[in-house]
Amino acid sequence: MARSTPIDRVAHRAAAATPPHLRARVRGISDRAVAWVFIAPTIALLLAINIFPLLWTVYLSFTNYRANRPNREVEWVGTRNYERVLTDGDIWHTLQVTAHFVCWTLALQVLIGFTLAWLINRNFRGHGFWTTVIVLPMMLSPAVVGNFWTFLYQPQIGLFNYVVAFFSGVDPSSFSMIGSVHLAPWAIIIVDTWMWTPFVMLICLAGLRSIPEYLYEAAEVDRASPTRQFWTITVPMVLPFLMLAVLFRGIENFKMFDLVVELTSGGPGSVTELASINLKREAFEKWRTGYASAFAIVLFVTVFGLASIYVKALNRVKDR
Repeated sequence: MARSTPIDRVAHRAAAATPPHLRARVRGISDRAVAWVFIAPTIALLLAINIFPLLWTVYLSFTNYRANRPNREVEWVGTRNYERVLTDGDIWHTLQVTAHFVCWTLALQVLIGFTLAWLINRNFRGHGFWTTVIVLPMMLSPAVVGNFWTFLYQPQIGLFNYVVAFFSGVDPSSFSMIGSVHLAPWAIIIVDTWMWTPFVMLICLAGLRSIPEYLYEAAEVDRASPTRQFWTITVPMVLPFLMLAVLFRGIENFKMFDLVVELTSGGPGSVTELASINLKREAFEKWRTGYASAFAIVLFVTVFGLASIYVKALNRVKDR
């Protein structure tokens, strides 16, 4: 006869202390019912935090509600807010700025991140130390990074201008990265690339290290050159990981807010005013809550639609 463990003794003691009527009721509960008892609090929390705000935003998008006038009678305006959003020139300008930011950051992060992952995967001496150093920017808060780079971009005392002057010979005080209409968009692109390239690098590194060694051995037997191995083995095998990194970073950059606010606050003028910043101004500065809700739904549908199409393409690549 097997010896009872302390856990078994505690369980038997708890069962003995349970009232007979409750014991019979519990004994009749199915495994599915027990599972629902455990997951019900999580589902209720998700509904309260995610689903309800989304449904409430959809409702507000069809009204003229203003959050600074909660006692004002709310009127149903139908699709008027959506029509105004889709015909507003300022909205389309912010979407163009956002697309410019997303495309350039993704291109730079994929190119630099994959290159760094390929170099680190060669397991040179000290590669662990350099991996840790490269990953450090990703661990910082965007607000901290924004303040840090705002100091670096200062024309008089910022280190960035002096580095550029050292390689180009221009006067360090002759240009301002965050004060110039032409340079400000590139200023936030540089900072976001510096901060999130390590994320892409880690995903690519995982892809590189998942490639079986026998593929390279077979290629060497067939006398394939390193360049041939790179384009026929490395790139196709890492491509799903690269596409996954692009998906994650694309969604995050589309809703980028805090980093840009700390650097430029959307200026100078509106050259760095991303869609998220414009949404915040409509909702919490102009207090056009219904209009801002419609704008938020348009952004949500846009991101969700593009992500769905991209995920289908990703699945096709993975199935090859």
